[in-house]
Amino acid sequence: MAIDARQAAILGAVQGVLEWLPVSSEGQSMLLMLKYLSISVSEAFSLAIFLHLGTMFAVLLRFRREFLHMVLNPTAKLSKLVILATLSTGVTAVPLFFFVKNFKSGDMVSLLIGLMLIATGLLLRAAKTAYGRKKAEDLSGKEAFFLGLFQGLAILPGVSRSGTTITYLLLSGVEQGQALIVSFLISVPAVLGAVTLEALSGNFVFFQNGLVMLLTSFAMGYLTMDALLKLAKKVNFSIFCVFLGVVTIIIVAPAFGL
Repeated sequence: MAIDARQAAILGAVQGVLEWLPVSSEGQSMLLMLKYLSISVSEAFSLAIFLHLGTMFAVLLRFRREFLHMVLNPTAKLSKLVILATLSTGVTAVPLFFFVKNFKSGDMVSLLIGLMLIATGLLLRAAKTAYGRKKAEDLSGKEAFFLGLFQGLAILPGVSRSGTTITYLLLSGVEQGQALIVSFLISVPAVLGAVTLEALSGNFVFFQNGLVMLLTSFAMGYLTMDALLKLAKKVNFSIFCVFLGVVTIIIVAPAFGL
């Protein structure tokens, strides 16, 4: 797939910035690729997964102490939570992965993204009234399992992974700061799993200027993480997601004769 260095840098920057906002970086990246770069659905989906590697490395660097603690203490409560959530993520993510892979129409995927953005916005609205004081370690095995199930839904373009997982944690009574940390800790094995699944599916695409995308995604992600996470706490992104979803559906509607 031919992507020049400028396009690669733009895609990496989009991923690096939007990953920290509950607006589905995957969905926005795929819309950009489908509408402006004329990339096929399969290639756009594969590239959206690949782009997450850059921000994954940013998370690893930002939360390196937490990851080191889990590696050195695999039986600790937080480590068990991440492991259980990772395993259950596959229950929803794997079948949905192949569901998206079978889409051939860019217009159909765009419609799906629009609908999922609206669903994400409605979900985020529920989190606005949630307030908790519970620590992440206090989550039960059942709660960790369902956390993973919700994370797996984010393989659908338009569903915000961070928005979905943080909302679930807040509704489970977890303190906001703790919810944020847990959400990013479980994202790392989820991204690695998605990349591995993509490779094993036999459809993995080697991207021209892939290193440019990876480095730009990592650099922009690491540099903007703290500022954008603070912004995400202050701005009502539920309304923004619903609005963006409606606009996306309106744009793609003529393709369905509407």
